[in-house]
Amino acid sequence: MKRIGEHAVVIGASMAGLLAARALADFYGTVTVLERDAFTVSDIPRKGVPQGRHAHGLLARGRSVIEQFFPGWTDEVVAAGGARGDIAGDVSWIGHGVTIKSAPSDLVGLLASRPVLEGHVRRRLLQLPNVRAIENCTVQGLVAGDDNAAIRGVRVKIGSSEEIIDADLVVDASGRGSSSPAWLESLGYARPEEERIEIGIVYTTRVYRRRPTDLNGKYAVVVAGSGPNWRNGVVLYQTEDRWIVSIGGFFGDHAADDELLFAAYAGSLPTSEIYDIVAHAEPLSDFVSYRYPANLRRRYEKLKDFPKGYLVLGDAVCSFNPVYGQGMTVAAQEAALLQQCLEAGDADLARRFFVAAKDAIDVPWDIAVGNDLRHPKVVGPRSPKVRFINWYIGKLHMAARNDAELATAFLRVANLEAPPTLLLSPANLLRVIRGNLSRAKPSHGADRAGRVSDLSAEARRAKAEA
Repeated sequence: MKRIGEHAVVIGASMAGLLAARALADFYGTVTVLERDAFTVSDIPRKGVPQGRHAHGLLARGRSVIEQFFPGWTDEVVAAGGARGDIAGDVSWIGHGVTIKSAPSDLVGLLASRPVLEGHVRRRLLQLPNVRAIENCTVQGLVAGDDNAAIRGVRVKIGSSEEIIDADLVVDASGRGSSSPAWLESLGYARPEEERIEIGIVYTTRVYRRRPTDLNGKYAVVVAGSGPNWRNGVVLYQTEDRWIVSIGGFFGDHAADDELLFAAYAGSLPTSEIYDIVAHAEPLSDFVSYRYPANLRRRYEKLKDFPKGYLVLGDAVCSFNPVYGQGMTVAAQEAALLQQCLEAGDADLARRFFVAAKDAIDVPWDIAVGNDLRHPKVVGPRSPKVRFINWYIGKLHMAARNDAELATAFLRVANLEAPPTLLLSPANLLRVIRGNLSRAKPSHGADRAGRVSDLSAEARRAKAEA
């Protein structure tokens, strides 16, 4: 790899920060990760990652990208108690109120707690000879050159002492609470435009004893919120003897931290599988809740001026409704894009990276926000394209109840392994039509032909807009 500079600094040891540091390690003499929190000795939740106490699973795309950065990483997580699973064959997926058909596939996901997933990445990263981490380190601001055209380092506080850490490149991976907009403004740059879609998600989590016979041998059940109550939930494999259950809803419709009320809430989901765990399995933890107010995207790619030697990635750029499980995978993709950009050198790095990241973010953003906009109380732009896609995905789910190939195509897109246009291919469109016509009983042939014609025309228009 080409050496670009002597020192790169990453703000934040989140999954995004760790993977960004891995990408940078191939191009800089030393990479320093600054973390305001302290790492735990064992893989347990820590203060700096509040969502670490809740259900996490790694999508197929995210697992494969991390595996490329750290060969053998998947096997290490499995050896530590995690599970490698077929996302289409080993998981029950419920969306739009129906369960889509399970069947074997090549979509390999990884199930383990967030601290385990992150801990194994961090240890592999810190084994690299040119990477170091500084814990209990608070970044107080950026250090710029005389004309503010370039970032030269960061001002930090470590314990009671303050100092400046010089760097050729600073990467902000500090999460959705990032100070980058304010820091840039203080240097005379414009703040990035923000898109915010309020959803008021609150979910409650508890860990339960797992028995091998639970869920008929499946590793997980995932319920995406739909009307009438718009509640969502998951039960995921954590270790050989543990399940983690997270359930919740929009705009504060949360599951209470009470045994009976939590079970009743689980019973309101469109499957009895989560309720069966909650009602009958042995609890192994207290209840814990997490609030997520809004999908948030900062449009750094639209800024005309941006300082050299500075980047922003991960949740600091875009954070999604966590119920869709996209965060770690998008962070991994951004780190891979950063690596690709650095292979071409550091000239115009920020512009090139933000444009590339924008393309990687667009699809998961459209998936998360588009689905959230199905909820009547969510405020946001509902373009004809968004309305059609939501209608079409509902029809796809109906057809996928009995069509494993269609179900797997949907999961391929949801796992960011294929573009959404896959679902509008002629073959899949025909499957959706056939699956819905088999449910309907039209009174005569003309009505049946009209349904096919209308759906085909709508699909052609949506595909042209995509």
